Amino acid sequence: MNPALRFSLAAIFAFCAVAYAEDDLPLITKPAKPISRPDFMQPLGAEWSVGKGKWEPSNGVLAVTEIPDEKHVPVLHLKTGPVSVVFDCEFRYNTAKIFYVGFDAAAKHCGRVSVMPKKVLLCEDSTEVKGKTPSHTLAELAVDLKPEEWQKLHVEYAGERLAIRLNGQKLDAEHPYLGTPKVRWWMAAGSGAEVRNVRVSEGDPIPQEAR
Repeated sequence: MNPALRFSLAAIFAFCAVAYAEDDLPLITKPAKPISRPDFMQPLGAEWSVGKGKWEPSNGVLAVTEIPDEKHVPVLHLKTGPVSVVFDCEFRYNTAKIFYVGFDAAAKHCGRVSVMPKKVLLCEDSTEVKGKTPSHTLAELAVDLKPEEWQKLHVEYAGERLAIRLNGQKLDAEHPYLGTPKVRWWMAAGSGAEVRNVRVSEGDPIPQEAR
């Protein structure tokens, strides 16, 4: 092989290896004890519960369907308790217009990641009142997501901090209300959305000085 070509290929492989490694690095908390690893080949486990809509697993994909009479976006809850969390999934919109990952206290939403085709918002929900006042946006990222393409979303929560990586792009935020003790996490999406490769673990927070 031509030495120059060999060098070029080696450089490309090294760059790809570094990029891949960086894409897997934790942001604020490392995954620890697994909470749920559904394969979507069978019914969901007891840790999951449907709040609204239909969430139907089949052939490794979770299909989302809205029930018109509910007049609410489909929601799927996951029991976690008040722990740090690492949440991974892939989703695609198809006919849907939004995808959420959020977390709740016993009586109220605490915070959420709102992923729309053109922007991503990290929000705390102390100001949120359904139909009256929206969530408080803490950070925003411009994106360009195609409805037919799978999107890779990685979410980390620890203390009062929330951080994500969407298709390699990072965004993080901090707010006291995010630290409200939680009982569950959730996904929500418009009708037609699909979800796969969901992995949820308790988090092992990284000390601030080590980040």
